[in-house]
Amino acid sequence: MPEQPDPKLRTASPPPNLTEPSSHAYAELDLVTNFSFLRGASHADELVNRAAELGYRAIAVTDHNSLAGVVRAHEAAKTANLKLLIGTRLILADAPDLLVWVTDRPAYARLCRLLTLGKRRAAKGECTLHLADVLDHADGLLAAMVPPDILNDQAVSALRQLRGELGDRFSLTATCSLGGDDQGRLRTLADLGRTFNTPLVATNAVHYHDPSRRRLQDVLTCIRHGCTLPEAGFRLFANGERYLKPTASVHRLFIHHPQAIQRTMEIADRCTFSLDELRYEYPDELAPAGQSVIDYLAELTWAGAAGRYPNGIPTDVRDRILYELKLISSLHYEAYFLTVYDLVRFARSRDILCQGRGSAANSAVCYCLGVTSVDPAKSDMLFERFVSAARDEPPDIDVDFEHERREEVIQYVYEKYGRERAGMTAEVITYRGRSAVRDVGKALGLGLDLVDQMAKKLEGWSRGTIAPEQLKELGLNPDDRTVRLVIELTSQLLGFPRHLSQHVGGLVMTRGLLCELVPIENASMEDRTVIEWDKDDIDALGILKVDVLALGMLTCISKCLKLINEKVAWASRPCF
Repeated sequence: MPEQPDPKLRTASPPPNLTEPSSHAYAELDLVTNFSFLRGASHADELVNRAAELGYRAIAVTDHNSLAGVVRAHEAAKTANLKLLIGTRLILADAPDLLVWVTDRPAYARLCRLLTLGKRRAAKGECTLHLADVLDHADGLLAAMVPPDILNDQAVSALRQLRGELGDRFSLTATCSLGGDDQGRLRTLADLGRTFNTPLVATNAVHYHDPSRRRLQDVLTCIRHGCTLPEAGFRLFANGERYLKPTASVHRLFIHHPQAIQRTMEIADRCTFSLDELRYEYPDELAPAGQSVIDYLAELTWAGAAGRYPNGIPTDVRDRILYELKLISSLHYEAYFLTVYDLVRFARSRDILCQGRGSAANSAVCYCLGVTSVDPAKSDMLFERFVSAARDEPPDIDVDFEHERREEVIQYVYEKYGRERAGMTAEVITYRGRSAVRDVGKALGLGLDLVDQMAKKLEGWSRGTIAPEQLKELGLNPDDRTVRLVIELTSQLLGFPRHLSQHVGGLVMTRGLLCELVPIENASMEDRTVIEWDKDDIDALGILKVDVLALGMLTCISKCLKLINEKVAWASRPCF
C-alpha cells in the first residue's frame, strides 16, 4: 500500500536559546535551505534558530532561483527576533551566479517578476535567466557575483557590466571554505575588486546549520546526481565547513580583509523589507461598477433567499443572514464569498454539476447563494464553526465539481484574471519513511534488492525508527555501522522537501499582480501555473485560496442524469 501524504510529518524545531548579539558583528548573506531541493541539508527554522543562538546580526536565505522557503524562514526569524533578508541565488545561463537581496517592497516585486519570467519560459522545476533579465529588474536589488574558481572572460565581462549598472549596490563574494589556498584566493579577489572598484563581501556559503549534517549533505548530493558516495568524487564539498560558524571564527577567517565582514553589515542595514509588508487584496471586479462588494453580496444573498423560500423567509433565517453578512463584512471576506459564487455560477451555466461541502454548510449565506444545499431552517449548525472572529482563521469553502469537467472551471479562472493574477497553490512533496530509506540506501551503495526489502519493512513507519528485530529479519546486523548510518540519515531526511507539486484544487487570485507577491512557475500539467508557496505558507501571510476540487461521483451522477433524460425523451417521442 503506498504511503499517504503527511505534510505534518516533521514538527518545527524548538525556539532557540536566545543570546545577546555577538560582539563580532556579522551577517550571513548566503544561506541555502532544503528548499534548494537536494542541496541544503537543514530546514529553514534550524538555520534561523542556530544563527540566533550564535548571535548573528542578520541572515539571508538565498535558495537557488527560488523563494519557496522564505515564508518558513520568516516565521522562524520572527520567533527568534533575528533580522531576515529576503533574497535568492540566481543561476544565470550566460554569467556566474548572483546573490541578490531586496531592499524594499518594490524591489521584492521586481524579484518575484524576474523569477516568474525565468520559470515561465522553462519546464516545471527549472528557471532560465540571463544577465540582461537581471539588469532589467535590478532597481532596488543589491547583488554580489559569485566568482568561478577560474576567472574567465565571461566572468570579468559580467563583473564590469554589473558594476557599471548597479554601482555601489554591487559586491563580489569571498568565501573561506578551508579548501586550499584561501588567503591566496582572497588576495586575488581583493585585487580584482580594486581593479573594478567593487567591494568584497564575506560569506560562508552555508548549506547546513550544524557540522553533524555534513553526511546528510553528501547523501543529498548523491541523490541529486544519481550516484553513490564512492562514485561522487568532486561533486561533494571538499570538507565539512559549510555550516553556520561562530561569528568569531568568521572574523578570524577574514582577519586580513575586515572590510569584507563590514560589507555584510552594510548590506543588512540597507535591506529593510520584511514579508510582513505584503498586503493581500482580493480581486474587486466581482461587483458591478458603482456598487460595493458587500452590497452586491447582500443583494445576491437576499435574492437567493427569496428563491429558496418562495413562501417567505423564516424569521430565524433572516436573522442568521443579517448576522452572517455583518460578520463577513467586519472580517472583509465578502470578496471571497463572491469568488466562490462566481465559480459556481459559471459551472452551472455550463451544466457542470458542483456542490459545496464541509463547514461551509453551516452558512445561511452559502445556502442562499446556491453554494451549498443545507437549509439553515432545517438545521441547527453553528456559523462560528465556519467563520469566527475569535479564531482569526480564513473561511474555507470546498466546492466539488465533476472530475471530468473541473478543468473548465480552472481555465475560466485563468481567463478571467490572467496568468499574472491567478495561480494554483503549491503542494510540498516531502520525504517519508520508504522514500527516504530507498534514497539513502542507494546513496550509501546498498544493493537495490536490500533497499527495497528495507523499505517494505517500513509499513506505517513515519518517525525514523525501525526495530532491531525487523533488521534481523532482513539478515542485517543492527550494530553494523552502515546499517546504523542508514537509519540515522533516514530519520534526518524525513520531512525534507523533495519537490513542489500542485495542490489538489487550491487557487489564489489577487487584485494586483500575483507575480509580484510570489513567483509563479509552470506545472507539469499543460495550461497550469503554480505559485511557489503551499497552503501553510499562504495561511501564514493571510492569503486566501479557493478550493476547486474534483469528485468522480458527480461525474457519475451527471452521466446518469443525462442517460435518464435521454431515455425519457426517447420514450415520449411521438409515434407515427
